[in-house]
Amino acid sequence: MSNGLIAPHGGELIINLAADAERAALVERAATLPQITVGSRQLADLEMLANGAYSPLHGFMTRDDYLSVVNTMHLSNGLPWSIPITLSVTTEQAQSLPEGSEVALVNADGAVQAVMTVQEKFGYDKALEARQVYRTEEDAHPGVKIVYQQGDVLLGGPVRVLELQPQNFAQYRYTPTQSRALFAERGWKRIVAFQTRNPVHRAHEYIQKCALETVDGLYLHPLVGDTKGDDIPADVRMRCYEVLLEKYYPQDRVILGVLPAAMRYAGPREAIFHALMRKNYGCSHFIVGRDHAGVGNYYGTYDAQLIFSEFDADKLGITPIFFDHTFFCKVCDAMASKKTCPHDSEQHIMLSGTKVRQMLQAGEVPPREFSRPEVASVLIEAMRQPIPQP
Repeated sequence: MSNGLIAPHGGELIINLAADAERAALVERAATLPQITVGSRQLADLEMLANGAYSPLHGFMTRDDYLSVVNTMHLSNGLPWSIPITLSVTTEQAQSLPEGSEVALVNADGAVQAVMTVQEKFGYDKALEARQVYRTEEDAHPGVKIVYQQGDVLLGGPVRVLELQPQNFAQYRYTPTQSRALFAERGWKRIVAFQTRNPVHRAHEYIQKCALETVDGLYLHPLVGDTKGDDIPADVRMRCYEVLLEKYYPQDRVILGVLPAAMRYAGPREAIFHALMRKNYGCSHFIVGRDHAGVGNYYGTYDAQLIFSEFDADKLGITPIFFDHTFFCKVCDAMASKKTCPHDSEQHIMLSGTKVRQMLQAGEVPPREFSRPEVASVLIEAMRQPIPQP
C-alpha cells in the first residue's frame, strides 16, 4: 500500500456498511421484507462485516465457502480463513425464504440492522463443524454448545449493514480504516497486535514489550464482544489497560483499541482468525502466546502456535510472533521464560487463575512480580461491587 502498511486480507478492505444514500433506500425496502431476529454473536459479525474487519467477506458464508473453511481452513478461492461466519435459521423459517430473495436482519428490539440477499440456503453437519473447528463434539465446550443450539439451515449471501449496535468504548472503537490512518499518522509500518480477553499481567506486559523492541508500535487490541460468563467484564478490563498504559508504556508507541468480535474459544483456529482480523486492521505482526483462545483442556499448550505452520506464509500475510510461558524468576530477578531462564521452577513466581481470583476477592494484592499494583487495585474494586440482579 502507498503508506507502507500491510495490505488487507485479499488485497482491499471490503466495507459492507451502507452509505447514506443507499441506506435511505434500504430502510424503505426493509420495511416490506420478512425479518430474522439475530443474536449478539451475529450482531458482532455484522459490525465486523460492516467495518471491513472480516475482509474479504461480503456477508455470511455460502455453502462452498462454509465447507471449504470447515474442512480446509481456506475459503473456496484459496485464501486462508479458519472460522465459519454463518447465519442459521430454523427449517420453518428457511421454507419462507426463497433463494434470491431479501431479508431484514433485526435485533431483539426489532430494529433493522442489515438487509441480506439470500444467495443460498443449505443444511449442514453440526457435529462435523464441532469436530473440525473446535476439535471436540462435547457440548461442554462453549463454542460447540452454540453450534448445537443453532437452527438447522444456514443462509449464505451478501449483507448491507444499516445500523450498528450502541457503541461501548466508542473512543477506542477504531475501524480498520481508522486504525490504519492512526498508524500512518505516526509513521508506523511494522505494527504488532496483541489479542486479549483478560487483564494484562506482568507476563503479558513482558511479551508485549519484547515484541515492541522489534517493531514501530504496539496495537493493544482487547476483544470486547461476547465472552464466557466467568471471564472478567470488558469495562473492568478496559480500566486495567488504561491504568497500565498510563504508567508503564511509552505513550507514543502504543495504541489501545477494541475488537468488537465475539469469542469462539476455538483455540488454534481462532489464533489464525484473530491474526487475519488484525491484518485487516493494519498490523504486520501478531503475538501468539500460550493456549491462545483456549478453554478447558481441549487444546495443547502450544497448538495455537503450531497451526501457523499449516499455512502458506505469503497467503497468510501477517507474521506471527511466538512466546513461551513467561514468569518472574527470583534468581534472575527478572521476567523470563524457559527459553531464557536456567533455574528450577521453584524459583518462578507463577499463580493460577483460581489463586489470583481468591486473592483479589479477599482484597489481597498479588505479588508485584505477577501483577502491577494499579491493575490489581482495579480488579479488587470491581470484585467489591455488588453483582447486578437479573
